[in-house]
Amino acid sequence: MITIESKLPAQGVTIFSVMSAMAQRLNALNLSQGFPDFPAPPALLNALSDATQQGFNQYAPGDGLMHLREQLVQLFAHRDKLNIDPHTEVTITPGATIGIFSAIQAVVHADDEVIIFDPSYDSYAPSVKLVGAHPIHIALETPHFTVDWNRVAAAINHKTRMIIVNTPHNPTGAVWGREDWLNLIELIRDKNIIVLSDEVYEHLIFDGRQHLSALSFPELRERSFVVGSFGKTFHVTGWKTGYCIAAPALMQVFRQIYQFANFCGVTPVQMALANFMAEHPEHIAELAHFYQAKRDRFNAGLSHSRFELIPSAGTYFQNLDYSAIRPDLKDVEMCQLLAEQHKIVAIPVSVFYQKPPENLRLLRFCFAKQDSTLDQAAEILSAV
Repeated sequence: MITIESKLPAQGVTIFSVMSAMAQRLNALNLSQGFPDFPAPPALLNALSDATQQGFNQYAPGDGLMHLREQLVQLFAHRDKLNIDPHTEVTITPGATIGIFSAIQAVVHADDEVIIFDPSYDSYAPSVKLVGAHPIHIALETPHFTVDWNRVAAAINHKTRMIIVNTPHNPTGAVWGREDWLNLIELIRDKNIIVLSDEVYEHLIFDGRQHLSALSFPELRERSFVVGSFGKTFHVTGWKTGYCIAAPALMQVFRQIYQFANFCGVTPVQMALANFMAEHPEHIAELAHFYQAKRDRFNAGLSHSRFELIPSAGTYFQNLDYSAIRPDLKDVEMCQLLAEQHKIVAIPVSVFYQKPPENLRLLRFCFAKQDSTLDQAAEILSAV
């Protein structure tokens, strides 16, 4: 008999799989997982067909097609006034999650510590644990999910190797401002600490706010990995294409790991994205307005409900507080009640914590949906 010892013994099926399965079983409206229920831009789909017909069906370079890397560099040059080298500082990855994983594996060693702000994306901590390091969870301050910088200062020690930032933030929609970045810079200025900045919702930012990338701060330029997602930006989450940008020294060690985690991304998808970006710059320019209109429509539909909300500042998620409805129920229980009795499915925010606050009564809903879906969801929730 063989003995198998799991490296992640406490890791079960993700909440996203659980809630989507529940939605399917109950034939319920699914606003849990973060993906659009509307089609991708027709020109992008045509670009994919064209790429396959034109022969872009074999292995891409391991670091990604240069055409797509160059389009990405132009985006950062336009928005952040950054001069990024597409050869030495950009790698195209099959999704953002593998970029996050590879960055952690590249620079974090056994017994190091990595600071994670909770609630947090569920891949961060397992990626840290798999290298033998220790995730240090710091809960954000409710209700606006801000950072308590005194707690961060107290948590930093000689073992701290990385701090993971996520802005715009999933699952809360919070967005870091300049003061947040300056506070971080001050704390790590003279320390050997790497920043991993998860910026997959970089273009989904509302109410006139500006997305500030880690790379836009000179003090962080040489010590930051920035990870992004084309799937979020172009409504094609199933295409699983993302990127990592970092200074040459960091990118070198990133690629040393990445080349063995995944040989290359999907070639025709990369070519389609690159051609679409070159020919349709208006897509990204209009994206914030597009999603803000959906957020506003969903929230307006809830104006007479018993749920309370703070409008999301970014991403395509809106949290709803149900304290006035069933304060006696934990959020997982409230999700089950909504699914079984009202045929609508959300994500309980507590699952994004190592130790959720006792009084947390928040549910996350995805508003990357057709207007008819949002109207139906608001009608259901207003009757709760």
